[in-house]
Amino acid sequence: MPETRPLVMVNEDTLLDEVLRVAAAAGRDVECVPDLTAARQRWARAPLVVLDDDGLTQCATAGMPRRNGIYVLCRTDPPPDIWARALAVGAEQVSCLTEAEPWLSAALARADEVEDEPDGRVIAVLGGRGGAGASVFAAALALTAADRGNPSMLLDCDPLGGGLELVLGGEKREGVRWSGITVNRGNLASTTLRKALPRFGRNQLTVLSCDDQTAELEPQAVDQVLEAGRRGGGTVVCDLPRHFDQASRTVLDTADLAVLVVPAEVRACTAAARVAERARQRGTPLAMVVRGPAPTGLSVRDVEAAVRLPALVTMRPFSGLEAALDTGGLPHRPRGPLARAARRVLDRAEDGRD
Repeated sequence: MPETRPLVMVNEDTLLDEVLRVAAAAGRDVECVPDLTAARQRWARAPLVVLDDDGLTQCATAGMPRRNGIYVLCRTDPPPDIWARALAVGAEQVSCLTEAEPWLSAALARADEVEDEPDGRVIAVLGGRGGAGASVFAAALALTAADRGNPSMLLDCDPLGGGLELVLGGEKREGVRWSGITVNRGNLASTTLRKALPRFGRNQLTVLSCDDQTAELEPQAVDQVLEAGRRGGGTVVCDLPRHFDQASRTVLDTADLAVLVVPAEVRACTAAARVAERARQRGTPLAMVVRGPAPTGLSVRDVEAAVRLPALVTMRPFSGLEAALDTGGLPHRPRGPLARAARRVLDRAEDGRD
């Protein structure tokens, strides 16, 4: 028989009193357990789990399976280090006591509802050759998506790359990296994942990047992150390496659109044709961004013929970009060539417009 009572593992008296008061007001009977041993028996079957910080620490340390419907209540503002533990168990909400009543009441009311399916988009970005500017374009694309008002996430899928946080000028910001994403049963909670990640830009773009402890990406972890990022209409932009490892293939098999960034150079076109062919084999819709200048005068038609792919948009040089990346990160220029090309790609991904 399905279990219908929410599970409460909260031992701090003030917090427990608040949980019981809100549950009574919502007309929900809850089951309170004193410790992890008792919680294990109900963990998978309870429609909702409420923890305090101590309970969360016990569950994360014990490696309890990630599951939906976990809520964490703190006496004061959540400390910064709580998000990694919350992410480990899949917590959907972490909040302080003074803000608890509305979200806890809502959570209890919808405890038996089924979570919405992911309804956002995934866009993969590939370089036609090494140094094509794919990482810079991926960052610009994600920032532009965030400017449109949708939750946006940028994934660094190349552990041997230079790092997207350097492109954005914030490699020391606190937050979870790929090495902190554990493969587990159940879904990653979208809200908790976003709060655990470093944020960039005026519209709080979240970024999941590699660090020195990231040797390679687990395909299952990539799949769970993509699903969490797409929930709530989110846009996920993935910066992929040019070698198609298993994690890259996972991204391409999920992506709504793959974008190939190709400098207007002969050798770049030759290399890009090979990358495009391998991407086509995954069945992913493919678009090309042609990046100027053209040192030998190659036209867009020349590039299209060499890569065997129509150009979605051309992008003129971004004055001062290299110096800006070396000294502080990608400049925010909504009317610049990067942003204009990014808007064109987003239109294609969102509406199928050519």
